[in-house]
Amino acid sequence: PHKPFVILFCAAPTKFNTGSNPFSDVWSLHALQVTAKYLPRAISDPSDFEARSQMMLASSAAGVGFGNAGVHLCHGMSYAVASQVKEYKPAFGYEGVDHPLVPHGHSVIANAPAVFRFSGRASPERHLECARILAQARGFVLNRTPKKDAGAILADEISELMASLNVPVGLRALGYNENDIENLAEGTLPQHRVTKLCPRQPVEKEELHILFQDALDN
Repeated sequence: PHKPFVILFCAAPTKFNTGSNPFSDVWSLHALQVTAKYLPRAISDPSDFEARSQMMLASSAAGVGFGNAGVHLCHGMSYAVASQVKEYKPAFGYEGVDHPLVPHGHSVIANAPAVFRFSGRASPERHLECARILAQARGFVLNRTPKKDAGAILADEISELMASLNVPVGLRALGYNENDIENLAEGTLPQHRVTKLCPRQPVEKEELHILFQDALDN
């Protein structure tokens, strides 16, 4: 049930990471538009064949996008979150799992708003483009959006979407607290394949401490 969230957080970061290009932009934006429209339907009604079919197509589109551009920081941080899970178990969809688990999609979501608040100033137009797509899917139009607030605006749209789906956002909801920040940062540092694609650099231990602190209560 958390797999569709991976589509969302592959499409958006692909749009504004340092590996983005005209080819990946086409696919990542298409995936984001389709996901914004059909994800709520697919989650609320698993029997909605049209929504599930569209999400499968969005998954393929997102794959082409990030396959040609990569993702970035929220994925790098997610690996530490998932690997250092304490006692958290998903409320639904994993009834047969008898051990603590933070699914990949949820571990990415937990960090995404904090990451976008951090990276927004490095590519504000692209962050705002993604925010407008999410807002439009909710029936809203974002007007007069200052570039300096681009990351926060996208983070708010992500939080609005997750709240509408009853998905907790933030690391504290997954069982982490301030005492875990050091280990989470250490676990993220080796993930250069994705952390170096963040449009705002540097991303070193000091920045990761700040990001994980912000991500506790997104």
